[in-house]
Amino acid sequence: MRSVVTAIRKLTRRRGILPGFRLTLGFTVLYLSLVVLLPLGALVLRSMQLSWAQFAAAVSGPRALAAYKLSFLASLLGALINLVFGSLLAWVLTRYRFPGKELADALVDLPFALPTAVAGIALTAVYAEHGFIGRHLVANGIQVAFAPAGVVVALTFVGLPFVVRTVQPVLLDLDPALEEAAAVLGAGRLRILARVIAPAILPALLSGFALSFARALGEYGSVVFISGNMPLKTEIVPLLIFTRLEQYDVGGATAIAVVMLAGSFVLLFGIHAIGMVARRRPARSEVLG
Repeated sequence: MRSVVTAIRKLTRRRGILPGFRLTLGFTVLYLSLVVLLPLGALVLRSMQLSWAQFAAAVSGPRALAAYKLSFLASLLGALINLVFGSLLAWVLTRYRFPGKELADALVDLPFALPTAVAGIALTAVYAEHGFIGRHLVANGIQVAFAPAGVVVALTFVGLPFVVRTVQPVLLDLDPALEEAAAVLGAGRLRILARVIAPAILPALLSGFALSFARALGEYGSVVFISGNMPLKTEIVPLLIFTRLEQYDVGGATAIAVVMLAGSFVLLFGIHAIGMVARRRPARSEVLG
């Protein structure tokens, strides 16, 4: 009997409880290769047809450097804004009851469903010089539309749902009894936030930040309307790539795209590495000590 149990354990350990591991693994690798790795590999190979001098000239011109700076900084700023206010919005939607809560929860997903061109036109109409909000801002010397600030506004708009929808399930699973126990033991609100809530939602916050940042880097439709697309001032990298393609400069467009791909990969890899470290840290249940 013992030998039978041992044989079953060895077979289970070797093949797994669920069947089809090799088939599903092969399908996963094939799917990722066709959808992700093959197009990106083709992009890199296309850029390698340029000489080093041509590649450097395409990616290091003043116009390209200005586009890199605006795209990465605006995406980073938009993701940070969403990290703060998106987490607050997720907290309100999960912990409080108020009239219109279901409507507010549904509006969070609106940037997902709304075409980016429609979002760009709407934001431009609101923040332009004669817009509902823009006219008051311009009167106080603040210009949003057709300025770098407009790029940040558009990227914040499209990235908000990623933070809210990533943090919201974690807050729903977080037992309020832990907070009540900490309060009974004498912990203040800030200590409860730092020792109970923050460690639990930190991985979700980092994931939402990474998704929001990645979404902002690739945004095109909403930005081209509100930014004005002025070279060296409000031109983003996706627009610069499209402009190069319109000029039949395929080599220059692929070179800029490779730089953008490398920068995005490094930043996202770093964010995910921090998230993995945060997930592996043991949960700290004590709040006083």
